[in-house]
Amino acid sequence: MIRLFVAVLVAALLPGVSRAQADVYLPCTQMPELIQLFQADHAALDRFYFVEMSPERGKRYQELCKAYLGKLEATDYNALSTGCKVDYILFRRDLNEEIHRYDEEARAYRGLHDTWFPFADTLYAMEKARRRGAKPDARLVAADFDRITRQLHTLETRLAADPGIGVADVRSAQSIIEGLKYAAGSVFKFYNGYDPDFSWWVPLPYRALDSSLEVYATAFGHKLEAKSLQKDSSGIVGNPIGRDEIVRQLRYEMIPYTPEELIDIANKEFAWCDKEMLKASRELGFGDNWKAALEKVKNTYVTPGDQPGAMMELYNESIAFLKDKDLVTIPPLADETWRMVMMSPRQQLINPFFYGGEEFSISYPTNTMNYDDRMMSMRGNNPHFSRATVHHELIAGHYLQQFSCEHYKTYRHFETPFWTEGWALYWERLLWAQGFPRSPEDRIGMLFWRMHRCARIIFSLNYHTGKWTPQQCIDFLVDRVGHERANAEGEVRRSFVGGYSPLYQVAYMIGGLQFEALKHELVDSGKMTFKQYHDAVLHENNLPVEMVRAILTNQAPAKDFETHWRFYTPPMAN
Repeated sequence: MIRLFVAVLVAALLPGVSRAQADVYLPCTQMPELIQLFQADHAALDRFYFVEMSPERGKRYQELCKAYLGKLEATDYNALSTGCKVDYILFRRDLNEEIHRYDEEARAYRGLHDTWFPFADTLYAMEKARRRGAKPDARLVAADFDRITRQLHTLETRLAADPGIGVADVRSAQSIIEGLKYAAGSVFKFYNGYDPDFSWWVPLPYRALDSSLEVYATAFGHKLEAKSLQKDSSGIVGNPIGRDEIVRQLRYEMIPYTPEELIDIANKEFAWCDKEMLKASRELGFGDNWKAALEKVKNTYVTPGDQPGAMMELYNESIAFLKDKDLVTIPPLADETWRMVMMSPRQQLINPFFYGGEEFSISYPTNTMNYDDRMMSMRGNNPHFSRATVHHELIAGHYLQQFSCEHYKTYRHFETPFWTEGWALYWERLLWAQGFPRSPEDRIGMLFWRMHRCARIIFSLNYHTGKWTPQQCIDFLVDRVGHERANAEGEVRRSFVGGYSPLYQVAYMIGGLQFEALKHELVDSGKMTFKQYHDAVLHENNLPVEMVRAILTNQAPAKDFETHWRFYTPPMAN
C-alpha cells in the first residue's frame, strides 16, 4: 500500500510522468505466484528427470505445462492489471513453446530409435528403477551391458556406411548418447562398491559399455566432419532451419516482420552507415576509400599488456558521460562489482571480441597464438572499435541489465535476445546520437560495429533460409564490413555452432530499433525523461519489447494477443 501511495503521489506531483509509471507499481500477486509455482515445479522435475532426450522426461514436462495452461485458463484475465496481463500472455506463450519443443524432441527420438538406439529403453528402465533404490539382478545387468556393447560395435559399422543421416539427426543422436551415458553411469555409481553382487559382475561390462558409447558419439561426430568437407571450405557445419521455422520463431519473439522485410531493414540501416562512414573517411583525408580509413583505425591497437588499462579508461569515460547527461540510474553496487578476465585463445575462436555482464572478458592475443592471429586480434580490438562495445558489455548495457534483473521482478524469466542484445545495441545508437564519439576515428570505430549488426541480420537470415553457405557469410563480413578474416570466421562459427538461437544475431539491431522507437514514443514526445524511460525498462526485467511497450504505455494486451507493432522507421537522409 505504501508503494502504491508513493507511486500515485509521484504521478500527481510530476505531470510529465505518464500514468503508465504509476501502473508499474500496482500490486499484482496472482501471476507472479503462479509463475513462481511453475518454476519450482519445473526445477523439481529438472532434478528428478535428468536424463537428456529420454521420452519419460519430455512427456513429464509436457504434462506439467498442460496442467499450468489449465490454471491459466481458470484465471480471470480481465481482472488483471496491465503488467499481469503481460505476464499471462508471455507465460502462456512459453508453456506452449515448451510443449512444442518436446514434441520436436520426441519426433527426433522416434526417428532415430529403431535404427540407431534399439537398446535405449533397457538403460532408461535401469535408471528409473535406480532412483527408488530397487535391488538389481547384477548378473542380468552385466549381461545387458555386454549385449549393448556388442550391439554398438555393429551399429558403428553401419553408421560409417550410411550417407543419409543429416546434421540435425547427428546432433540429436549425440544428445541421446550423452543422456544414455549419464543414465548408465548413474546406475553404476549408485550400486558399485555397495552391492556385493553388482560390484562382482558389473564393473568390467560397464566400463566397456561407457567406452563404446563414447566411440559411438565420436562416430556420429565424424559424420559432421564429413558434412563440413562437403559443404564449403569454412569447415563450419550449422543447421539451417528454413524459412518456415524462422517465421514461426519471429512470431514467438513478437517480431511482426518477415525475414525478407528484416533484410530490407538491415540494408536501409547499412545505407545510412555507408554515408556516415564516407563522411568520416573524407575527414581523415582518405576520400571515398573508407576501407583505407578503416585500416588506419585498426592500426591504433594498443601494445600487448595494455588492453585492460585501455578498456578501463573507456569504461570511466562512458560512465562519466552517462552521469553528465543524467541518462540512467547507476547503482553504486553495479559500478563496484563487475570484474575483468582475459579470454582464452580457444574461446577467441568462437568469440574474437568481448563478452560482458558481471564478468567482462577481454579478447586480446596471448603468447600461444601465431603472428597472424595476434595481429588480427589486436587490430580487431583497437580502442576506437571498443568505444562502441565497453558500455555495451557493462553499463548501461549487459551488466546493468543483469544487475537489474537480479533486483526487480525476479519471477520473470521470459528471456529474449531482442531485449538483452537490443538494449545494449540501443545504447550504442543513443551514445552516438548524444555525441560520445569525439573524432572521425571514434565514429569509424562505432560505425564498424553498427555495420556489423546490419550484416548479422543479412548473413544469418540468408544462411537459415538456405541461400548462403558459411563461407559466403565469412566473405560478406570481410568484404562488406571490413572484418579481419580470422575474426569473421570466429563470428560465423559463433553464430551457427556456438549454441545461439537462429534469431540471436538478428536481435541486436532489431531489438535496438524497437527500444529506439519506444524512446521516440515516450521521451521525444515529452512523456518521460531519458532517465525515467531507461529506469522503467530495467525495472520490468527481460521481456519482448512489444510487451515492455504495453506496460509503459499502459496499453493492456488482449487475451488473444498477436504481435502487431510495426516499429521501424527508416533513418532520415542527411
